[in-house]
Amino acid sequence: MTRSVSRRSGRGLGLWAATALVVGNMIGSGVFLLPSSLASYGAVSIVGWLFTSLGAVLLALVFARLGKRHPDVGGPYAYTRRAFGDFLGFQTAWGYWIAIWAGNAAIAVAFVGYLAHFFPVLASNRLAAMLVALAAIWGVTAVNAMGVRQGAIVQLVTTVLKLVPLLVVALIVPFFADPANFTPFNASEQSGFGAVTAAAALTLWAFIGIESATVPAGDVREPRRTIPRATMIGTVVTAVVYVLGTVAVLGVVPRGRLTESTAPFADAAGAVFGGWAGNAVAAGAVIAAFGALNGWVLLQGQVPMAAAKDGLFPAVFARTSRNGTPVVGLVVSSVLVTALMAMNYTATLVEQFTFVILLATLTTLVPYAYSAMAQLMLLVTDRERFHGRRLFWHGLVAVLAFGYSVWAIAGAGYEVMAKGLLLLLAGMPVYVWLAYRKRRGERDTAETAAPADGGYTGLEAA
Repeated sequence: MTRSVSRRSGRGLGLWAATALVVGNMIGSGVFLLPSSLASYGAVSIVGWLFTSLGAVLLALVFARLGKRHPDVGGPYAYTRRAFGDFLGFQTAWGYWIAIWAGNAAIAVAFVGYLAHFFPVLASNRLAAMLVALAAIWGVTAVNAMGVRQGAIVQLVTTVLKLVPLLVVALIVPFFADPANFTPFNASEQSGFGAVTAAAALTLWAFIGIESATVPAGDVREPRRTIPRATMIGTVVTAVVYVLGTVAVLGVVPRGRLTESTAPFADAAGAVFGGWAGNAVAAGAVIAAFGALNGWVLLQGQVPMAAAKDGLFPAVFARTSRNGTPVVGLVVSSVLVTALMAMNYTATLVEQFTFVILLATLTTLVPYAYSAMAQLMLLVTDRERFHGRRLFWHGLVAVLAFGYSVWAIAGAGYEVMAKGLLLLLAGMPVYVWLAYRKRRGERDTAETAAPADGGYTGLEAA
């Protein structure tokens, strides 16, 4: 099993840094664009946000409980392997790793898209846009290669800076809302339930990152206490900002204009405070994307490192620098991000963003579903610690979180599910190769240890 590692009290990520990792990884590029995507559904999209927020809290409770009982490096991978063994553990690590570096490509694209508000050439010159995105990727890779502490400092600063404009919009702008902008309540041609499901599927991307504090568990101070607190605080804060922010934007920007907006939060701020506020929010979006990119780059080295230490990823990913940083995992992941962006740089920024989100979302949901069932399995196999109300409560949360994950997977659509399945199946040859190498190593070790005379020993004679 993956070992739990506790840092000395003076090192690693404390509560605020771990919470910033959770908030920073969730509040990235998605929330600044989602009000425009949701405008076609009308105010019913707020119900979709509430459903997604509830699902996010259920998943946060799962990760908080697992992080408290089993503070293992690797997060969803470590929990799934502990509960179900090597095969599902590998599948989780494989899918989660793909989701991380593919998602980093989407965040980098969004980062450039927000910069285009200030430098329009980035919207028209696709080569320049790609180069700027790659500079951001390799810049944060270099920062995280210096150590988890350096990456955490960047994450804390960018999280504070990105929250300020969002909180201003979420807490002040709703007082200027026009009730007419909330009618009709369901502006889509779907049923109420269908509209809520579709809206909830769109909002899912904005909540990916709930588990962020669980992944670098070995670099968290007092992980059994810090991880669950950071996970719950980060998820609740993020959900409140999302829901209030969406109410604010829908309330002050007419729906017809909102459906065509490329900067809905900036438009809402500008409508209330003037043009300078729109620029300030756009700057906050740039910082948000950069902060999310930094946080996810930190994780892209941790997941393969944890799997490699258990023999479920190539051993090279387990190598660390003198300060304990998984440099190989960071660099290889960023190389894959670079390749993915190079293959798609001829597409527009929006097309690139959409493509990569579809690639990343489902491969994240599968580890979430496995983690929920891992909690249920560990409850069943550890009955002496859980009984009565505690067993019922934790079991109910796990079942509901699993149900939400399956519902979200279905809401992603058949095309996304098919692509996600192909990505997961692509890892099978890697697993078979690793199993072969492991079996061959065990056989060679046994042959080396066997006596030269054919295996006869005094123990056998006895």
